[in-house]
Amino acid sequence: MTSSKAKKTKPITATERPSREEAEAAVRVLLRWAGDDPAREGLIDTPARVVRSYEEFYAGYQVDPREILARTFSEVDGYDEMIVLKDIRFESYCEHHMVPIIGRAHVAYLPQHRVVGISKLARLVDAFAKRLQIQEKMTVQIADTLNEVLQPAGVGVILEAAHQCMSTRGVHKAGVTMVTSRMLGTFRTDPSTRREFLSIVGNPGVVAVANT
Repeated sequence: MTSSKAKKTKPITATERPSREEAEAAVRVLLRWAGDDPAREGLIDTPARVVRSYEEFYAGYQVDPREILARTFSEVDGYDEMIVLKDIRFESYCEHHMVPIIGRAHVAYLPQHRVVGISKLARLVDAFAKRLQIQEKMTVQIADTLNEVLQPAGVGVILEAAHQCMSTRGVHKAGVTMVTSRMLGTFRTDPSTRREFLSIVGNPGVVAVANT
């Protein structure tokens, strides 16, 4: 059985990371490989544009997800009911084909002593989404980080997403949605808590439960 903790990604050091010039040169190679001329007018600035877009697409590598949750609040007047932030839109990128994964996340937890600002939950999703990913791993990373830092009574995370590696290549099946979930603590052990969560987020379809 694998560990319940999210696997930490080893950061690339400044000395290991290619320069911007090297990255742009790599894009020119790919343009030539695709059969086009990177020196023609319409493509001259494409390598620089691609590198700038990659800085946005993969911004999550520059973020420590645990630091996002570092500031919490204890003055909640004894509130101990479920906190849910649903329909968090995210854009991620398939680590196998580097094409978009577009979806929404539903994140919930049962606080014990402290809560976190709701914007932090959305930022946590983005911190993991803006990396090369597979949906199952991303689901586990969000849930385990929330559980590790806040130490709530329970955590529930559901992701629903469409994968362009499936819709624009390969089997070419558009309109297919993949659903994954991770339930920890009371969300896993208490069926009524799990049902409440599913009811709030609209009972997503068949769930591939990532409860390793």
